[in-house]
Amino acid sequence: MNPYIPHTKKDIEEMLKVVGLPDVEALFSDIPEEVRRRFQPLGLPPRDEIWVSRYIAGLAERSPGRRLVPFLGAGLYDHYVPPVVGHILSRAEFYTAYTPYQPEISQGTLTWMFEYQTMVCELTGMEVANSSMYDGATALAEAVYMAARAVGGKTVLVPKSLHPHVREVLATYAWAAGLKIVDVPFNESGQLELREIPEGTCALIVQEPNFFGVVEDLSGLKERLGKAFLIVYVNPIALGVLEPPGNFGADVVVGEGQVLGLPLSFGGPLLGLFATRMEYLRRMPGRLSGRTVDAEGKEGYVMAFQTREQHIRREQATSNICTNSALCALAAAVYLAALGPEGLARVALLSMERAHALAERIFSVPGFRPAFSGPFLYEFAVACEDPEAAVRKLRAAGIAVASPSLLKKCGVENAFLVAVTEKRTQEELDLFVRALSQRG
Repeated sequence: MNPYIPHTKKDIEEMLKVVGLPDVEALFSDIPEEVRRRFQPLGLPPRDEIWVSRYIAGLAERSPGRRLVPFLGAGLYDHYVPPVVGHILSRAEFYTAYTPYQPEISQGTLTWMFEYQTMVCELTGMEVANSSMYDGATALAEAVYMAARAVGGKTVLVPKSLHPHVREVLATYAWAAGLKIVDVPFNESGQLELREIPEGTCALIVQEPNFFGVVEDLSGLKERLGKAFLIVYVNPIALGVLEPPGNFGADVVVGEGQVLGLPLSFGGPLLGLFATRMEYLRRMPGRLSGRTVDAEGKEGYVMAFQTREQHIRREQATSNICTNSALCALAAAVYLAALGPEGLARVALLSMERAHALAERIFSVPGFRPAFSGPFLYEFAVACEDPEAAVRKLRAAGIAVASPSLLKKCGVENAFLVAVTEKRTQEELDLFVRALSQRG
């Protein structure tokens, strides 16, 4: 059986003849060689579709999946999703209206977009938010582009405590735009230590809480930066108990919205949050739903702002993102509406209560200690002599934690991350401590 390619070899030859090219590879000749060198193959051999299907199914079967209790964090978290979220998402008027190109006839879609934007603004303390982006990593990269356009500098200050996967995405964007990334170190508390601000800096990024789970102190940072942007990458659940970044002068707040009503789903789809100040509205990527009244005074919703290439002159586009995570944003809107401010704070506080109780018990086990002294909410780094062995021991007991290799990418040796959400039971906490306490 051949792979599913709708065009025959003869079809391809005829099409190439019409456009005057010798082969398919020539279609990509206008891509600079330095860019093409970065391309990586999928790693699959040139086999037929049946073989590939069986191979992928075999890989899936090797995953322990639901058999492990997730104390995983590192950017994606196992929070409880109220059934109302799935119920609303399953309604055809929502899941078929993914990204309306005639928005004025999709009033329901525009209504929830407006409500979603409003809740993101309230959560972050910002003045305007778009109606979502692909994920937190690309939202951060777009925020850096926005800062570079607004300020004019080429240097981006990036903390070593930023999620390493997010950093990799940012580095790719920065490389393509000729931006320079300068590392900001962290101290023994795990918090960033901003020593100096180089000339030509367009933005400082702060993750809140950072990749180590430590809460950063945002006070005074914007004053030190001057015209340069303060970009805060947030976990929105944490904003149920932390003061909004907008109150500290943040210029842009972005984040990963998976925690707002989306299951882990083996890593996707995700949701990018993006909020900024009104003065930067026309520099913001994405699209914006607005509320207005018609000639008869009746309330209605419109697509008030769109900056993608299909809608305005190409040279004035602020982003080449061609769509958004609309259904995921709807899930977040339903989740936030269902919980309300008190419910969101309760989720954060329950997670904190259980995380701190577990941390106290872990650090009472000989050989295990806090990797950092800074305050944390519901995620923390555990230092020990052999973290790989500790992770294997936990896995053998049916517990999953993040790989120590992620912390190594941040320059942290001999440690692993533990995340606790409101879903973790007392029995699961007990199992964790028993597994870690076992010898051998």
